[in-house]
Amino acid sequence: MWQSLSAAARTAIENGLHSEGKSLWLLADACSMMLNPSSSNEPFKPFMIMSGRRSSLPIDFHQSDVELFSAFAEEVDDPWLQARLADLVWLLIEPRSPKHALLAIDAYRQLPLDSETWIRGSRECWQRAISLTKMLKSGAGDRMNEIETAILAAFDKSRKEDVYLALWVSDMLAMHRLGQDHGPSIATKLEALARSFDVEGDLHRARDYFDAASRWFHKTGNISKAAEMTACLAEGWVKEAIARLSSEQPSNMVAASFYESALQTYRKIPHSERNTHRADERIAELHKHLNDAGAKSLTEMGVISSPTIDISEIVETAINAVKGKSTLDALAAFANIYRGAQAAKIREFSEKMLREHPLQALFSATHMSRDGRVIAKRPGMGFGDADSDENKATLWAEMVKHYGMELGLVVQGEIWPALEILRLEHRLRVEDFIFIANRSPIVPEDRKQLMGRALFAGYDNDFVVALQILIPQIEHMVRWHLKAAGVKTTNIDKDGIENENGLSTLMEIPQATQIFGEDLTFELKALLCDAFGPNLRNELAHGLLSEEECQSTYAIYAWWLGIKIVFNTFWNAARKAQTKKEQ
Repeated sequence: MWQSLSAAARTAIENGLHSEGKSLWLLADACSMMLNPSSSNEPFKPFMIMSGRRSSLPIDFHQSDVELFSAFAEEVDDPWLQARLADLVWLLIEPRSPKHALLAIDAYRQLPLDSETWIRGSRECWQRAISLTKMLKSGAGDRMNEIETAILAAFDKSRKEDVYLALWVSDMLAMHRLGQDHGPSIATKLEALARSFDVEGDLHRARDYFDAASRWFHKTGNISKAAEMTACLAEGWVKEAIARLSSEQPSNMVAASFYESALQTYRKIPHSERNTHRADERIAELHKHLNDAGAKSLTEMGVISSPTIDISEIVETAINAVKGKSTLDALAAFANIYRGAQAAKIREFSEKMLREHPLQALFSATHMSRDGRVIAKRPGMGFGDADSDENKATLWAEMVKHYGMELGLVVQGEIWPALEILRLEHRLRVEDFIFIANRSPIVPEDRKQLMGRALFAGYDNDFVVALQILIPQIEHMVRWHLKAAGVKTTNIDKDGIENENGLSTLMEIPQATQIFGEDLTFELKALLCDAFGPNLRNELAHGLLSEEECQSTYAIYAWWLGIKIVFNTFWNAARKAQTKKEQ
């Protein structure tokens, strides 16, 4: 309708009918907006937002436009257009006119409640009719009862051939607390449709109907039947997993996600009903299937390779930065061979990549561990508010990904070549690193020996020992400085026992950024605490790092970051002391 009216407006203007063209443009703008029935006060959204510009919103119309809409609304005979215009007048005219709200309600109710019209917008229109009726209360007369009767009639009339219509209509009834007296019959019909789809092997639709039936049985207080439907829903996921494994293109990865859904669904069954449906036994069985499918899914993953990069110039620069210097100067050069991650630049680059390649972020992503466990999930990025939780999570995952890629280049091109020259030209002992840690103000007094030993272990090529000592000491260092700033770093559980928060929780405290700076805070979170990244702190704490993984790129970088933090604070303190002495 929006496109047709726009085309008619252009034709009218081209033919010199400017007044008619302007009226048609106004109608087109009115029709372009998307109906958002979940909001009573802002029921219309722009059709498009792009590059700081958007399509029409109600606030764009002047009083004269609203008066024109009011005149049109009583004349047009198309229920879609009449409802839109009357609703806009009700929303914008001052003082509000109930007659336009009633006109909108009655027009919305003329739209059919069938499968084809439902997905083309009648769902939103009927919901808006309900919303307006609730706003008017007694002023709407008997319309709410009439609406409820019409929706129930559509539900009763629906058949399996209508596919999802019965489900959609029942959801609308539940959303607006309608049809409560008919709950048992609604639940029974939903169960019958679910079993019918299940027998035909239409597992996806069967699951949806079992889920709806469970919710309606629960509404009626029939907990036993609700649990039965939940068990059927869980077994639907199991059937889906088995079907995928036996298909022409079997996928353990997909099957694992279905087993996980089945497991989570069984957990929703109340304890009083678990024995009836063998829920605990099935959960144990599904755990085994999930672990097996997860482990096998690793073999299904492909490797994406990029062209090789010539880093010979980077390597040469790193070597020359350390080569031929005194011990302290060489250490200073090594500790600053790389500036460190710049959170703002990584964020800016990640935002650019998401803008230029939006498809990669539209779909959710699952991250798996080396043994096939799902360890992190990223939601799909929406087109709406950039500050939404989903979009923030997507941006963070993108930042961690690019940070990890950057570390690979930094370690291979700069840190490792420089470290080899440092070892070749200087014989440093554990006492030397303890000396540096002793004079580094960032290291807590009672941890200087441990920190020095951790740094020496990495220098001595024993990254297994280095990580085992270093990462817990970094966590203690963070906690120590937060406490020194007066920040509470503990939590009290339900039994009144006070426990220290882990590094992941500590790094989310706002004062962490104030104390350690945005860049270092980002690195500690992305490198040590986040499942989208190496997650070294948590992997180490749970004994999941193998000897090989303790010598990975990320492990070497974590050790070098420790060198950078400790040495630079030592160096700055020494220079400050020297300056005071000279004065």
